[in-house]
Amino acid sequence: MLAGAALAALVLGTLAAVTLRAGGLTGLRETDLAAIRFTLWQAAASALISCALAIPVARALHRRRFAGRGLLISLLGAPFILPVIVAVFGLIAVFGRRGLVNAALAPFGIDPISIYGAQGVIIAHVFFNLPLATRMILHGWEAIPAERFRLAATLGFGPAEVTRHLERPMLRSVLPGAFLAIFLVCLTSFAVALTLGGGPRATTVELAIYQAFRFDFDMGRAASLALVQVAISVAALLVAARATLPSSFGAGHDRRATPIPQLSGGAERVAFDTLAILLAAVFLLLPIGVVFARGLPALAELPEMIWPATLTSLVIALASTVITLAIALPLALAATRQRWAEIAAMLPMTASSLVMGTGAFLIARPFVNPTSLALPMVLLTNAALSVPFATRILMPEIRTLQADYDRLAASLNLRGFVRLRLLTVPRLARPLGFSAGLAAAFSMGDLGVITLFSDGQTRTLPLALFQLMGSYRMDQAAGAASLLLILTFALFWALDRAGHYADPR
Repeated sequence: MLAGAALAALVLGTLAAVTLRAGGLTGLRETDLAAIRFTLWQAAASALISCALAIPVARALHRRRFAGRGLLISLLGAPFILPVIVAVFGLIAVFGRRGLVNAALAPFGIDPISIYGAQGVIIAHVFFNLPLATRMILHGWEAIPAERFRLAATLGFGPAEVTRHLERPMLRSVLPGAFLAIFLVCLTSFAVALTLGGGPRATTVELAIYQAFRFDFDMGRAASLALVQVAISVAALLVAARATLPSSFGAGHDRRATPIPQLSGGAERVAFDTLAILLAAVFLLLPIGVVFARGLPALAELPEMIWPATLTSLVIALASTVITLAIALPLALAATRQRWAEIAAMLPMTASSLVMGTGAFLIARPFVNPTSLALPMVLLTNAALSVPFATRILMPEIRTLQADYDRLAASLNLRGFVRLRLLTVPRLARPLGFSAGLAAAFSMGDLGVITLFSDGQTRTLPLALFQLMGSYRMDQAAGAASLLLILTFALFWALDRAGHYADPR
């Protein structure tokens, strides 16, 4: 109850401050309405393109077995924990005016493409969400019982019949949830719009909040936009909760599905699957490779301001991780028995970091200088936004733990902190480590609240990287991007592995 109350106070308290300051939506301008339209349009386009491209990639990964397949599937998760500002830097290096793509097009006399504007925002969102869509759809394919494919082969089905009777029903059950999950992520994207968007035709609601806050200091307009953002997010969450359709394949014998040549098609389909996998791998891994190739040599020439910013980011990431687990673990334990705890854990999904930051600024302004609260607000906001992910990761494991050990613990009179220390934490070591790794990675790469509260001297590493990019010190920015990428993956790996080592099994 204490964890739920603390989380509700942060989320609902900041939302209440925003609501009171907004005073209705009459303060919105025509440019704000355009930002709302663009936000909805780019989120829908990004989700649609991500899902459409993910279908052939997921099908190819399901049908083909090759050396390194497991590693490639694991690498598909890399953009999920990749700091947004680092990914944007990599995309600019590939698709920017002087990037690899335009350099390849120049000898053919083709006009250079631009990464900035609506197309840049959508490319970046597809980069981040194509792996998520691929993993979700691949899980759908793997959830089809192997017996269904063997029966299809026995009945003489070809690839077309398999698509009609097995694959399309699966996609009808999986795609709505994948589309809405990506749509919701793109609604609250800030760093992508800040670096690649802007202008009247490529401004999202999040970016409009930032502009009203930092440039116009129009707090009423910023609060009104924050309310609109919350309303859109809540509506998308409600639709997402009802969108996933149940599959009708029934249960199987949990046998591992193996490709059946008769169902996988001939040489043309093999070539198509190979091309889909190669193109996806190049699109997803090339920007990361370019960041390292350009940034590693520049690590020795980083400006002095990078090192205090790095230390600040590390301290915030570790402290945020501790707070995340301190809130998520008791809520996840309670959520398996009481519905209110799960609702409390999901509250941060109704508000973005900028919305909570705007509310916190409004609350603090009459009493203290809000810039003095920059780092505490970044810490609390990062922790709060990680709680829903950590709770969702922990809940299935907790249900299994309770089913397996509740009776034994009761017979031994094992309860309270003794049970927590001897049973709960050791048996949940792996999901706790994974949750901690995700929370630390999210916090390391966050470029949200710090942009509202920073006075220009208080920096995190993502903000320092953004400032280097803004001043066109691109070699130093590449070094900072490489440093941020290394630290983010190192934190995720170390915390995830710590959970494995602590597992008594």
